[in-house]
Amino acid sequence: MNTYFISGIGTEVGKTLISAIVVEALQADYWKPIQAGDLQNSDTHKVKNLVSNSTSHFFENAYALQTPMSPHAAAEIDNIRIDLANIKRPKINNNLVIEGAGGLLVPLNDEDCIIDLMQAEDKIILVSRHYLGSINHTLLSIEALQQRGFIQIGIIFSGDEHPTTESIILQKTNAKFLGRIPELKTINKERVATEAAKLRNSLMEF
Repeated sequence: MNTYFISGIGTEVGKTLISAIVVEALQADYWKPIQAGDLQNSDTHKVKNLVSNSTSHFFENAYALQTPMSPHAAAEIDNIRIDLANIKRPKINNNLVIEGAGGLLVPLNDEDCIIDLMQAEDKIILVSRHYLGSINHTLLSIEALQQRGFIQIGIIFSGDEHPTTESIILQKTNAKFLGRIPELKTINKERVATEAAKLRNSLMEF
């Protein structure tokens, strides 16, 4: 069984949608350790509502914070401190998709960031979305992963295709290209299942 840790080059790049697609493709379980804000319609709710299979299980957040801010700041408002010792992975006999919050270096407390939740054996899926500066953000993110010793790094591009952007990122990083999720006008279970079928082989070979 494998763990797929999904992170992004920033916020609002499509991590949650892609998490749903990967969960559906692999019939994996899903866990978002830290949710900040929107607790009534959390990312766990969104992924669960987009997945069709009956195998996937959805685990509760280790931390559910009230304010939509960086986890360290949201935790301070809630008068708590995020402690990595309290973030324990579910013990399961299935593939697991873990969704991070924001980018790799989003702080959890004064010492730890999202990247510190990752483990050496994880398959890291980085979501990259084209915008001015996204090449730099993507290359910096992959460099940060490589400096930590992660070797299983894949990229999913989110949004409209930009060949020159995508090719230079793949050329400079040697990260595995897992696929692209186009700009979706309609997001529902049927479309997620369609996109999951397209990614299934590359994810299983990753």
